[in-house]
Amino acid sequence: MVAETTIRDTTVHLVDDDRSLGVALGRLLRAEGYACELHGSAEAFLGAYDPSRPACALIDINLPGMDGFEVQSRLAALDARCPVIFITGAGSIPASVRAMKAGAVDFLSKPISAEALLAAIDDAQDRYRRDTTDAAGRQDLDRALGSLTPRERDVLDGVEKGLLNKQIAAELGIAEKTVKVHRGRVMKKLGVRTLADLFRKVWLMRE
Repeated sequence: MVAETTIRDTTVHLVDDDRSLGVALGRLLRAEGYACELHGSAEAFLGAYDPSRPACALIDINLPGMDGFEVQSRLAALDARCPVIFITGAGSIPASVRAMKAGAVDFLSKPISAEALLAAIDDAQDRYRRDTTDAAGRQDLDRALGSLTPRERDVLDGVEKGLLNKQIAAELGIAEKTVKVHRGRVMKKLGVRTLADLFRKVWLMRE
């Protein structure tokens, strides 16, 4: 019985000047339900890439002109959430180490097995979801922080320093009861119910 093809939510950009390889990999990925776009050069990929669409990129390191590492650097400069999987016909340990240090999801040597490719793309999808969720959470936090009054921000700064309410009160020259009121408002605006949750939010601010 043939397994049912599923529709994936990620576009896979295949960036390789070897068109026959791109066509073969594209056929495999489409059979798995992925949308694929083939690009014969780094410049063609960067010109077509739409950061608003969920995507990952399968990039040959040794592209003519702009190489794979430069493409990855350009994506990072754009703050693009596009996980990169490098492929190469001449793999080396230094190159693979450099790729992983730069944040690549995986480093695959040609010929590429279907199992390794699909596993790497699944990992890339997971990373995209994590990065997108983290970015959305950060935006929500930034909006909440922007809604704080100057005094509420002063109290939050004290919490961030690990000060007790009475220490914050002494530092700001206000009553401890007033600190508690401001801290309660801060917690409400940040959407937390316990002091432990507030500390986790403060930790996220430092990231």
